[in-house]
Amino acid sequence: MTQRMKKILGFAGTLGLAATLVIPSIALAADNLNANDLGVGAVQSSIKLGSGDVRQTAAQIINVALGFLGIIAVVIVLLGGFKYMIAGGNEEKTGEARKLIVSGIIGLAIILSAWAITSFVISRLITATQQP
Repeated sequence: MTQRMKKILGFAGTLGLAATLVIPSIALAADNLNANDLGVGAVQSSIKLGSGDVRQTAAQIINVALGFLGIIAVVIVLLGGFKYMIAGGNEEKTGEARKLIVSGIIGLAIILSAWAITSFVISRLITATQQP
């Protein structure tokens, strides 16, 4: 590459950099923008957020999640019971089915204790932060 070509490429690069810095400020030179000019009002009117307490909403989300986990634990216990019934006296299969049943019961106990702890904490948090 010749010296003249390097100078031309350097000038073109500098001109391109200057253009990327100057052109957006010219294109976005709007005066007195407000939220409605940017479409914020349209977005806020289409979003339907609840007006309830955030703590109660979090408690409801936790209750739903723990409910799904409880359903999964019950399904595991039922699956273990089904495997136990079709084991046909095979010690290996009955041992596997017993492990499933015990695991499901332990999981259900953990889920119920988590529900009890979260409901206690959330109820105390709500009563502690309510205004008199």
